[in-house]
Amino acid sequence: MEDSELGFSLWLDFVERDFLKNDFEALLKQNIIKGATSNPAIFASAITSSSAYKEQLATLRDKSPKEKYEVLAIEDITLAARKLRHIYEEGRDGYISIEVDPFLSDDLAGTVAEAQRLFTAINEPNVMIKVPATEAGYGAMTELLSRGISVNATLVFSPDQAQKCLDAIRHGLQQAEQNGRVDAVISVFVSRFDRLLDPLLEAHGITPSRTGILNAAKIYALIEQGQLPSVRTLFASTGVKGDGLSADYYIRELLAAHSVNTAPLATIEAYAKEPKPIPKLPVSADEIDGYFELIASKGIDMDEVYGRLIREGLEAFENSFGEMLKSIQ
Repeated sequence: MEDSELGFSLWLDFVERDFLKNDFEALLKQNIIKGATSNPAIFASAITSSSAYKEQLATLRDKSPKEKYEVLAIEDITLAARKLRHIYEEGRDGYISIEVDPFLSDDLAGTVAEAQRLFTAINEPNVMIKVPATEAGYGAMTELLSRGISVNATLVFSPDQAQKCLDAIRHGLQQAEQNGRVDAVISVFVSRFDRLLDPLLEAHGITPSRTGILNAAKIYALIEQGQLPSVRTLFASTGVKGDGLSADYYIRELLAAHSVNTAPLATIEAYAKEPKPIPKLPVSADEIDGYFELIASKGIDMDEVYGRLIREGLEAFENSFGEMLKSIQ
C-alpha cells in the first residue's frame, strides 16, 4: 500500500536557506515529502551554522536580535510555503510550520499577537503556526483557528495534553472564519520517552524503544475518536539516536491512516529506500493498557515522566532560541 492510499504523509523537519533553494524541490518532485516543519532549535542551528544568512545579517545591524531572527525566518518560511503551494492546492498537505517565540508559552495574548503578526508578514495560506500545548497555548489555538489561521499544536507528550488540544481546536474550528481552508495537527513527541526510560526498562528485562510508540498510539486513538477530519496526529521527535534502531524505526512503527510523521532528512531518506510497510496503528487498547500497567509495576510513574518531558521540551526550545538571539545580536 502506498502512503497516499493509506492517508499518511511525510513532512520534513528541517529548514535552511540554501537547502530550500535547491534540494528541497527535488524531494517534492519525487513525492517523498508533502510538507515541512521548523522549530526554534532548527532555526538556531541553521542561522548559527550556515553561511547562507551572513550577508543578510550584515544588512540588519540596526535591528534587535529578535527582529533580525524574524526577518530571516519569515524569508525562509515564505520560500518554503511557495514551493509547497501546489501541494496545498491539491488537498490537505503542503504546509510549513513556524513556531511562536518559546518564551511566550505562558502568555496567551502575546502568543496570539505574535502568531497573527508572523502569519500576516508571511502572507501565504499554507502556513501553520506552532503553539506549545500549555494552558495559555490552548486558548491561543482556539483564537487563531477562529481567525482562519491553521495551527500545529506542539510539544504534546501526554493524553491529557492531547485532549485539551483537541477541545481547543474543536472550539476554534467551530468559530473559524468561513473564507478559506483551516487545518490543524497535534504534534505528539515520541523518541524522548525512549531516550529517558530505555536504560531503566532494559534493567528490568523489558523490551526497549516501545514506550514512545505505545504512548503515541494511545494519543492517536484519542485524536481519531474526536472525529475531526481536518485534524490529524503528527508524530514528531522521530529521529533515532545511536545505532540500536533502524534510522526510520519511528516512521515505520507509527505508520497510520490520517496521520503525519515529521522527521529529519536522513530519517526520511532511509524510509524512502525500503519497501513500504503495512500500517502499524491502531494498536489495541488492551495491548497499550497492559504495557503501561507493566512499567508502572516497575516503579515508572507516567505522570511524572510527562511532566518532566514537557518541562524539558519547553526549556530546550527556550535555550536554543535564547542562544541563537545572542549569536546574532
